[in-house]
Amino acid sequence: MSTISRDEVARVAVLARIDLRPEELDRLAGELDVIVDAIAQVSEVATPDVPATSHPLPLTNVFRDDVPVPPLPVEDVLAAAPASEDGRFSVPQILGEE
Repeated sequence: MSTISRDEVARVAVLARIDLRPEELDRLAGELDVIVDAIAQVSEVATPDVPATSHPLPLTNVFRDDVPVPPLPVEDVLAAAPASEDGRFSVPQILGEE
């Protein structure tokens, strides 16, 4: 059984730069203690016979097949753009590079 002290919670709060009131330190110490105990119980249940999994269900690709279609004409695409230049979108410079 793990016991997380009020001082440990205060130390972690300082490291995380979280300002906690004294009553919050006591409450969080108890809550973190419950969480650590729950994790310990889960660790006890796992056996070497059970393979590690990242998902409880098998993942399958549900995307449609990639079917090529003719592109839109450049003029139609640029007609909705606020600014364009030489057949391309024109956007404001953001990095300060020439």
